[in-house]
Amino acid sequence: MTSATDISNRIIEAVMAQKLAPGSRLGEQQLAMLFDCSRTIVREALTRLSTRGIVTVSARRGWYVIEPSEDEAREAFEARRVIELGLLHQLKSVDKAALRQLKSHLQREKAALAGSDVGARSFLLGDFHVCLAECLGNSLLADTLRDFTARTTLIAMLYQSSHDAAQSCADHVRIVEALEAGDIARAEALMSEHIGTVQDALRLQASHDPLAELRDALAPVRKSAAAPEAAAPAKGRAPRKAAAKKSVPPPSDDASTYLGALL
Repeated sequence: MTSATDISNRIIEAVMAQKLAPGSRLGEQQLAMLFDCSRTIVREALTRLSTRGIVTVSARRGWYVIEPSEDEAREAFEARRVIELGLLHQLKSVDKAALRQLKSHLQREKAALAGSDVGARSFLLGDFHVCLAECLGNSLLADTLRDFTARTTLIAMLYQSSHDAAQSCADHVRIVEALEAGDIARAEALMSEHIGTVQDALRLQASHDPLAELRDALAPVRKSAAAPEAAAPAKGRAPRKAAAKKSVPPPSDDASTYLGALL
């Protein structure tokens, strides 16, 4: 039977592959049917993901993939920077087995870039950072980075990142080359630059006010546009009455016509 761990891992993979967008609803019954398990197991998986900061729950709306705020986006990248640079900073050397594993991962990245599977490409680019932590012998940080990488993937989707996948792959190649050359300081500097470049590609100002569009649409209609015409009323007609006549909306049998135009 499918376990809660299996379900949570699949959801994380789907997020990293950009197959689950921020705000996607995760229905307990649908997931139970999909994974052929009980809703209790699904609920356990979603509760774990909630603790890890990947999903959120509302008493009335159910479970949803998170939609990080701008502040949460900055915090997630800062957390990744602290973890990944710290991981490299304490390194003395990288053994040949770890380098072989990293190079194998890079080959899969390049193959994904050349192919048409966008999901595989997105997953592998994000998983490089998890793979690096694993290769350097820190499984605890690898698990932590997997969650932060999933969060930054959602952030990139939500804030319409303009970052180029090919550039990410090239950055990864340079980092591994520096590690292979034994230049740990350069690898650390390249990682810092890489994370900064990815963060700078976000359009964080795009969602500065989530209600801006609706607020503009529902703002009171300005009547100043009628002023020039009302300023020169026809002879024998009182200006006040003319202005009042202009301000009356045309009659309609359907009350939704005006509301529809407004929205």
